[in-house]
Amino acid sequence: MGELGGFLKIERAGVVYRDPEERAHDYREFVERRSDGELAEQGARCMECGIPFCHNGCPLGNLIPDWNDLVYRDRWHDAIRQLHATNNFPEFTGRLCPAPCEAACVLEIREGDAVTIKQIENAIIDRAFEEDWVAPLPPRAETGYTVAVVGSGPAGMAAAQQLRRAGHAVTLFERDEAAGGLVRFGVPDFKIEKWVVQRRVDQLAEEGVHVRCGVEVGVDVSVEELRERHDAIVLATGSRVPRDLPVPGRELGGVHFAMDYLYGRNRWVAASQNGAGFEAPISAAGKHVIVIGGGDTGADCVGNSLREGAASITQLELLPEPPSRRPDDRTPWPLWPQKFRLSYAMEEARTAAIGEQDFQVATTHLSGHDGRVSALHYAQAEPAPPFKPVAGTEGELKADLVLLAMGFLHPEQELIDGLGCQKDPRGNVKAGAYATSVEGVFAAGDARRGQSLVVWAINEGRQCARMVDRHLSELARRGMVGSGNLAPADEGPEGPPRHPTGALTAQP
Repeated sequence: MGELGGFLKIERAGVVYRDPEERAHDYREFVERRSDGELAEQGARCMECGIPFCHNGCPLGNLIPDWNDLVYRDRWHDAIRQLHATNNFPEFTGRLCPAPCEAACVLEIREGDAVTIKQIENAIIDRAFEEDWVAPLPPRAETGYTVAVVGSGPAGMAAAQQLRRAGHAVTLFERDEAAGGLVRFGVPDFKIEKWVVQRRVDQLAEEGVHVRCGVEVGVDVSVEELRERHDAIVLATGSRVPRDLPVPGRELGGVHFAMDYLYGRNRWVAASQNGAGFEAPISAAGKHVIVIGGGDTGADCVGNSLREGAASITQLELLPEPPSRRPDDRTPWPLWPQKFRLSYAMEEARTAAIGEQDFQVATTHLSGHDGRVSALHYAQAEPAPPFKPVAGTEGELKADLVLLAMGFLHPEQELIDGLGCQKDPRGNVKAGAYATSVEGVFAAGDARRGQSLVVWAINEGRQCARMVDRHLSELARRGMVGSGNLAPADEGPEGPPRHPTGALTAQP
């Protein structure tokens, strides 16, 4: 596996980023790809470690040592077969996943020395598309059963693809004007350009998935109609109810949830690329921007504000600043380390000399003039829950725009309640093994597990599809005929056999 002793001879060469001063002026992806030769060297560092803890770190169970070795041996076509065996959309995870697999790599015992798994994964799928190795895989036969998947984020897309390849008639419902969920509308183009998302949507359509955008289930299509027309329903609506900031002054103009801002920016970028006119409802141009929340969503707000031409950007985090290195007493290897990581966006903002990031800050109230916010009042927070403000540490920041990026609470409740599904104490759909309390209704992704990573969303979609397929197979055994939508079988390659993990069909 890899080159014998390669990890001792070859230094880790991490992901290459475009210069922060240059990339802050455009919306193109900022990650660059290494040459095939460099990637082969990095694949050679993957040692035959006996127990590959990277499998434990990856929610999808990706066959990481296998495709690292295949890249090292210049067998790229075989590498994409191995990668697609467990992951429907490696170009999503290769761009957006924080790579818990690398944190669990055995070489990471010496911190900072892990195999560069994520960049190899991304290079494999990018080359596969360039070489036309990725093709639609319509089913060879139709089952006669129909499935509705509500929500077209990574979980919904993965569930829809797996179920369609198993021969079921699948309709994917999306209330926005295009499919992709937060990967399309929440994540900026400079992290993942939207043609990357669209080509997978096109693949779903070519495989026979009926993609219906601009259709809100429960409004445009009633719950009763949905149940009547489909033998199974998958809820993959995500966790879209944001955590609010309950302080005086919250009602002032200029205080917005982060996703309201990011959705507008992504639509503006799409319109600009298509030569269409679109004015985003929220703008950071020329404003003093404060982003409350230190996660990925907050970083994306910083990156967009910078590109808009904000006067200043301050990112506030309630928690204390993490240590610079892995704290072994709290998150020992192979756990995900709770340590400080400078985001791509704050690197850009600091390079432009308009960005600041502060930790352990509690917002006490907001003030303004003529109904609009003009200042954020804060105090140092206590280092442990409930993070109360410390008396005598008060201060004030100028603020023309305040973006709340403090995470999400649970999925929107109307559709869940309309279907009569039970919920867990946090408001998520209660679906332990993906089946809800309502016969024939299943849930996957953030709607089931709460706010999480893109890699978990794809895993949930795949596993939920297995349970739906099992449910429909049971209906067939009981002699229950599907609801219809039967069409002649499409022509398509057989593909490799089912993977032992239970994946319905692997992409060659």
